[in-house]
Amino acid sequence: MVTFLPSRPGRLADVPSFERGIGGAESNVACVLASAGHTVRWVGRVGADGFGDHLVEAIAAYGVDTSAVRRDPARPTGIYFRTAGDRATGAHEVAYYRAGSAASAMAVENVDLDTVRAGRVLHLSGITAALSDDCLALMRELTERRPGRPLVSFDVNHRPGLWRDTAGPHVLLDLARGADIVFVGEDEAEAAWGVTGGPADIRAALPEPRALVVKQGSRGATLFDGDTVTFAPALHADVVAPVGAGDAFAAGFLSATLRGLPARDRLRHGHLMAAAALTVPGDLAEPPARDHADRLAALDEDAWGRLRLGPGWTEAVTRADEEVRTP
Repeated sequence: MVTFLPSRPGRLADVPSFERGIGGAESNVACVLASAGHTVRWVGRVGADGFGDHLVEAIAAYGVDTSAVRRDPARPTGIYFRTAGDRATGAHEVAYYRAGSAASAMAVENVDLDTVRAGRVLHLSGITAALSDDCLALMRELTERRPGRPLVSFDVNHRPGLWRDTAGPHVLLDLARGADIVFVGEDEAEAAWGVTGGPADIRAALPEPRALVVKQGSRGATLFDGDTVTFAPALHADVVAPVGAGDAFAAGFLSATLRGLPARDRLRHGHLMAAAALTVPGDLAEPPARDHADRLAALDEDAWGRLRLGPGWTEAVTRADEEVRTP
């Protein structure tokens, strides 16, 4: 989608102007992974309009292969507007204009499934399932367990405002059960599935995925990888805008997974990418250089806990201690 970012805090009714950007959970993850040096393809559907041109050009500028993106001459590119506040607060507003959009017309019949399954990892989002019955059928096809499929990553991304009925939570749980890697927030699990006991209870409700990442906000994240449980505290970050952090976390975790890093470092790379997103105004941020991120992820527990990251911390310099502030 094209995202319209507010020029100032306040209600949508009071914001006088907006700045155009790019949005969408999957494309956000694709852009961060490409910026981090991975080979990435984004498969999507946009309108044959100016907003579609902007999306394809902007995403390709991050180094993402957009050759599999289809242009729909009959349907517009989806757009949405949001307020500047944190999504977790009652003051946050989002206005989606996606009904009848080009993306909502994605279907098993018009998506090149061989291209979709050609990578080592296939990353999906629960948002796509909410767009239309055809999109849901496509998601069911892609999360079906079958020999030879890529590693399927699924971010629950529970957005109640997108679902046309009350079936959304059940659908998301069903899709998550078909994935190999699942990302879900504690708050999402409570809101969607009524799970209130914490990560262990979420794992009990979702035992099928090999890897389950439970995001616990500012406290950190817990990874269930088979029978192993690993917790990594979140970083202290001077937050400029709270949007995009979840997608960045997923990208950091997937990047470390592709590189074969251990559980703690996969979580820490997720936190580092999330901190990059939190310290910029928009959804996307320049990720830290790989050697810099590796150096920070390797810190001992005490040093990790002392890190405080502010705007500009990802800029390349020669010494890690010049890029962070410690309390």
